[in-house]
Order: sequence, then structure tokens, then C-alpha cells
Amino acid sequence: MKRTPWYRHWFGDEYLALYPHRDRAEARRAVALLQDATGLGPGTRVLDLGCGAGRHLEEMERIGYRATGLDLSRPLIEAARRSVPRAHLVRGDMRQPPFRTDSFDVVTSYFTSFGYFDDEDEDLDVLREVRRVLKAGGRFLLDFLNADHVVANLKTEDRRMASGTDVVQERRLVNGGRIVEKRITLTSTDGSSRREFVERVRLYRPRELTSMLRSSGLVPGPSFGGYDRTPFSGAATRYILVARAAG
Repeated sequence: MKRTPWYRHWFGDEYLALYPHRDRAEARRAVALLQDATGLGPGTRVLDLGCGAGRHLEEMERIGYRATGLDLSRPLIEAARRSVPRAHLVRGDMRQPPFRTDSFDVVTSYFTSFGYFDDEDEDLDVLREVRRVLKAGGRFLLDFLNADHVVANLKTEDRRMASGTDVVQERRLVNGGRIVEKRITLTSTDGSSRREFVERVRLYRPRELTSMLRSSGLVPGPSFGGYDRTPFSGAATRYILVARAAG
């Protein structure tokens, strides 16, 4: 029997309870990077893939972008609807986004919302769909982790208290180091409840991502190591790439 993918379990009410106030200042810097790198102003049609609770959408709306958010998680979409009521929000799968061809000027994938699927071809499907919904010359911002930095600095375990819950996060490399797996264990303070979740992200290196983009009709452009627009280097924690839709 085929197992239910991890992302259908994890991005729910527990996720929202553990991360109730993701850093809005960080979201502002992330969207400022998008605006600076593309030069696009108010009225720009933007699709945010894996929009979560809407912190990036909120900033997009603030600067005048026409923002649409797509996420598979019903709880996260409902949270986004509360925080960004003007945004167009759609519950759906990023491998099959329900939008017309050439619908957007920009597509964004913030905060490592990529590399979730068991089959690498499914990640490639996401990029092909990004190209389909982008108009020719449109931009795609991929905000991913720096795989080499993750491997070199893997923190195997951390523990904290959040919302009255003991949270233990254990990390390991699996599939020959191709995937970083995080196991999250949530235990109530009185010990009466214990839940476990798993998060898995495929560790694509920059050269792999640029190759995948090219094969999907997306032309790699400038890359950055952080939202402050510092150039990408091996020491960076993130790999942020802006690509252009060929056409």
C-alpha cells in the first residue's frame, strides 16, 4: 500500500501552532529582493507556490503586486485567507497548478518550498508548470537551501518548548546523502500526548537546479546567498536564483 506523502501530514494545525509568527521582517526582505532583482512595480501578477500562511503574499500586496497564493494545505490556506484577505488563494498541487498558460509575470518559491517529492521527475514537473503559467520573459524566483552548507553543518538534534509542547527535531541524511530528513516529535508537558511528523527535502546542488531550469524552458539568471543580495558562495546558507522564462 502506498504511503501518504509526509507533506500531507506536517503542514497542518501543528505546524501553525509551532510557528505562529514567522518573521515578517524576513518576508519583507525576501520580497524586496524580488522587486530589486526584477525591477517590476505595482500591478505585477505574482504566483507564490507553497504560500503557506501568507507572510510573503501580505508583503506583495503591500507594495501593490497582484498576488495569488497556491498551497496544498487547507489549514495554511485558511490562515493565509485570514491574514491576506485581498489575495487570491487557491488550494492545489504545485505539480498541477490550476491556472491558464501565460497567466503570471512572476512565480516565486520561497523558503525551500521545493524538493518535496519522492521522484525527482515530479520536482521537474513543478518547474515545467512554472514555465507554462509564466508569460514569455516572466521571472521565477527560487529560494532554496544551500545543500553543501546543510551537509557540512547538519545539526542532528535540537529541543525547545513551543505553545506548551516539548519539540524535538532530529535530522539525518538519507538516500546516500541526497535527502535531508527531519523527524519532529511533539510531546505535551504532562506526557499525555505524543505525535511524530517527518519532513524530507531533496538536496539539489546549484548546478543541478540550473540544469533542471534550462530543461524546463527557464533561463538561469543572477543568484544570491541571502535576502540582502549578497552574491552566492559556498558559505551561504541559502541559494536564491532568479530565472527568466524563455520565449
